[in-house]
Amino acid sequence: MTEPVLTSAGSNPLPVRKAMAADAPSIQNVIAAAYAKYLARMDRPPAPLLRDYAAAVEDGGLWVTGSPVTGVISLSHAGTSLLVENIAVHPAAQGTGLGRRLMEFAEQEAVRLKLSRLTLYTNEVMTENYAIYIHFGYREVARRTEDGYRRIFMEKAVPAPEPGGTNHRD
Repeated sequence: MTEPVLTSAGSNPLPVRKAMAADAPSIQNVIAAAYAKYLARMDRPPAPLLRDYAAAVEDGGLWVTGSPVTGVISLSHAGTSLLVENIAVHPAAQGTGLGRRLMEFAEQEAVRLKLSRLTLYTNEVMTENYAIYIHFGYREVARRTEDGYRRIFMEKAVPAPEPGGTNHRD
């Protein structure tokens, strides 16, 4: 089986692969580093810091990139949408376009699965993430407290595949 390749206009292909059990420590490292800046803003650790990534790897919805792992995206099918449960990029790789490319990968997966939307949520104190998601075309659909976290729920329509093929970006 070949690894999916994520491409972005103006960049080299970036291999993205399903996470394996051996990746769990690296995944935890990326997540801890990426979310460290939010610890001082919150009265409890961000939810991604509490997740069991070994179980997430086993469930098959966790994708990684880099060697060592520098980016992580967790995806799950939720009705007619693909939920971006988490996306994290190691601070050393932030600002390189890796996060954008992982979000493009999520969109490609939604198209492949014939789903009409991407959904996600972020914590209200993670204002940088909110601004990024708005820039990527997401719109806010709700705000509510869930599991003790004040979350902003967002969605984005996924373009339908072109007749007779897949989406192509110019």
